[in-house]
Amino acid sequence: MVSAKIVVLLAALLCAAAAVASSWEDDNHHHHGGHKSGRCVRRCEDRPWHQRPRCLEQCREEEREKRQERSRHEADDRSSEVSSEDERKQEKEEKDRRPYVFDRRSFRRVVRSEQGSLRVLRPFDEVSRLLRGIRDYRVAVLEANPRSFVVPSHTDAHCICYVAEGEGVVTTIENGERRSYTIKQGHVFVAPAGAVTYLANTDGRKKLVIAKILHTISVPGEFQFFFGPGGRNPESFLSSFSKSN
Repeated sequence: MVSAKIVVLLAALLCAAAAVASSWEDDNHHHHGGHKSGRCVRRCEDRPWHQRPRCLEQCREEEREKRQERSRHEADDRSSEVSSEDERKQEKEEKDRRPYVFDRRSFRRVVRSEQGSLRVLRPFDEVSRLLRGIRDYRVAVLEANPRSFVVPSHTDAHCICYVAEGEGVVTTIENGERRSYTIKQGHVFVAPAGAVTYLANTDGRKKLVIAKILHTISVPGEFQFFFGPGGRNPESFLSSFSKSN
């Protein structure tokens, strides 16, 4: 009876040893040569034989997690490289398009009549990413034909006005105070936000052209013109002097 128990115990030990040996062999040949799993073998070889399978399993799991983490980092690096390359290409395309040069096609007409026109450049941050730093500013160009009159108007933006061509008279009304100036090519005048401004082209032959830089104060890059007595009538913005004037 005792002999039978010993035989059964020996058989169990042999089975366990065979399982450990098989696991050890599988680990040595894991991943085409097992150079990574070899670390697991060395790591677990000092453990008691009955702890080695669990040790090997934990080691393999750690190796898998490390490989997955490396794969994620490599994918992120590739994605970052692609994004950086795309940004460089976009910046190059913007430079090739000469984002600092604007022709008449870059402007939108707000008012157009027989007496002249008012054109506004679209927001700078829509033109180019390189111009995002000046997104609070806008540019407009007023052209008043000879002997034309610009009716009282105002904007919700501060305005610096440069007389690019011609001559005339400008009047501003701010806080009830009226001021009038004679202007000609090269002059600069200021119209604060909310100040009522009107002007006249007194020349009978040349256009009066005024370039305006507007600093928006409510919504960045957004502003409104308010024309005439009703405040929003662009049709009455420009009118002509009578022939007797």
